[in-house]
Amino acid sequence: MRGDILVLAACMLLLAACKDENNPLDGDSPSNIVFPASNVSYAQHVQPLFNQTCALTGCHGDGQQQSGLRLTSYDNLMFGGQLVIVRGQPEQSTLVMRIEGRVGARMPLDRRSLNQNQITGIRAWIGEGALNN
Repeated sequence: MRGDILVLAACMLLLAACKDENNPLDGDSPSNIVFPASNVSYAQHVQPLFNQTCALTGCHGDGQQQSGLRLTSYDNLMFGGQLVIVRGQPEQSTLVMRIEGRVGARMPLDRRSLNQNQITGIRAWIGEGALNN
């Protein structure tokens, strides 16, 4: 019985790790970030979305990251050791597959999924070459 309680406590800590107490949008899709249909900017659209939904302590922020992937900057995303973006090919990009829930657990984990505009925007950014713009 005591072992079950310890396992339950450990699971609760892991699930809570992706919650950012300072983020008023915790658990909500960040609806204030709207992507254009084309000419998507990494600095204006992609990174702010990551900052609100992914680049959090315990997820893909600074410090301990899930899967070793940091989404705190363009360089970390593109050159951080994991190939999650295939420039010009959103269908082949692990990032797209994960946010759509087509492979592995849907990201962001334990949070509402990105809205369709945001998913389409990330697809467009990758399709446009995943530039640091």
